Amino acid sequence: MKIFKYLVGEMQTNCYFITKDNKCLIIDAGESADSLLEEIQRKKLKPLAVFATHGHFDHIMAVGEIQLSFHIPFYICDKDLFLVKRVRETAEHFLRGDITVIQPKFIKNLRENILDLSNFKFQILYSPGHTPGAVCYYFENEGWLFTGDTLFKDAIGRYDFSYSDKRKLQKSLDKLFALPQQTIVYPGHGEQTTIGAEKRHRLI
Repeated sequence: MKIFKYLVGEMQTNCYFITKDNKCLIIDAGESADSLLEEIQRKKLKPLAVFATHGHFDHIMAVGEIQLSFHIPFYICDKDLFLVKRVRETAEHFLRGDITVIQPKFIKNLRENILDLSNFKFQILYSPGHTPGAVCYYFENEGWLFTGDTLFKDAIGRYDFSYSDKRKLQKSLDKLFALPQQTIVYPGHGEQTTIGAEKRHRLI
């Protein structure tokens, strides 16, 4: 398997393509689909699904547009569906302008378990705190962890939103810090790091 990272939108969200042969999983599609659709075409990839680490607009706004080109499901925890429903409103607030948003469809709920999707095997780790339905994706065999906005290099996710929960975020971080220290962390923004490096910081 290979990882391709793309910076998407004004918020510079990390979108990841996880590829095997010509098949592809998309993690956190970001705000805009144009460049992603071009990459899919250029690499001759077959997307299987879009996965969200959480429901903030800068991680999911491109999903509906991608689904216009590919009839694929969108996976997100149902506890963040309230954020999906108000994605346009939130985007207009942060980006300060009129925004056109195609609402995602074919939505599938995520639970903490192990998925084996067309030979992509990984674990869904429920990690609330930044948002109520935040999740991380752990590829144990590869030693990869996609953390969205739960854990960054030298930082953790915000917990000052009305729906955030500092206590739950601490528990989520404790769960992540129990993973092997050499696990590579691929966050929703910024550069990659490792569990061992971030465990030493204990920023909360």
